[in-house]
Amino acid sequence: MYKNFEEVEFHLKRLKLEREIALEELKGIKNDVKQDLSPYNWVSTAISAAKKFGMLYLVRKVVK
Repeated sequence: MYKNFEEVEFHLKRLKLEREIALEELKGIKNDVKQDLSPYNWVSTAISAAKKFGMLYLVRKVVK
């Protein structure tokens, strides 16, 4: 498979870099999930839903 030690070293360096890149991507995903689950985002989502429900309620009252 490998013809000399330089090829082995090159392949090992490449695998190490790929591993480091994957770890950095996981850190980024972790931060994204952490932000998505923060209380501020939950509150803003709840307020947005309440606004939509309120508007729907008003439209139904006006139509009836």
